[in-house]
Amino acid sequence: MAQWNIDPDHSVAAFSVRHLMIANVRGQFNRITGAINFDPSAPAGSTVEATIDVSSITTGNRMRDDHLLSPDFFDAARYPSMSFKCTKVELAGPNRGKVSGDLTIRGVTRQVTMDVEHFGPVKSPEAVGGETSIGFTAKVSINREDFGVMWNIPLNAGGFVVGKEVEIVLDIEADLAE
Repeated sequence: MAQWNIDPDHSVAAFSVRHLMIANVRGQFNRITGAINFDPSAPAGSTVEATIDVSSITTGNRMRDDHLLSPDFFDAARYPSMSFKCTKVELAGPNRGKVSGDLTIRGVTRQVTMDVEHFGPVKSPEAVGGETSIGFTAKVSINREDFGVMWNIPLNAGGFVVGKEVEIVLDIEADLAE
């Protein structure tokens, strides 16, 4: 089983959450590290461990980012990272699978199952680095309150300022370990 190291320069964890019950706010975390043990010919035996630096959040609005880093949301001073550790991989079709594991946010760990698709591997041209790389896209929806992210304000017409459900999409590029 080959080890693939997550390339933090070419990987992102994006999210989308309902705002005012009428629109989606999107953001992303730009610093992901970790390792994936993966063999395209035997994907069920794969393992994944990844860590996201909470301070790498960006939504395009500095005031919102600062609020998200505060104790109201991620409490980055107390919980500077989020993590995922795979517990099970199931095939779901060619280049597709379901990856289950422990997701930890704000010190709270819950089991999640992501729909995953893999691409490659490919060898990049020598001018670009010459590494052998592989790509993964993973999608999952979580209830942020399950992880202790409770801040909200009720709206006069019903509903809340921030939705509970958060859509997460991970786009991961990983390089073959030498």
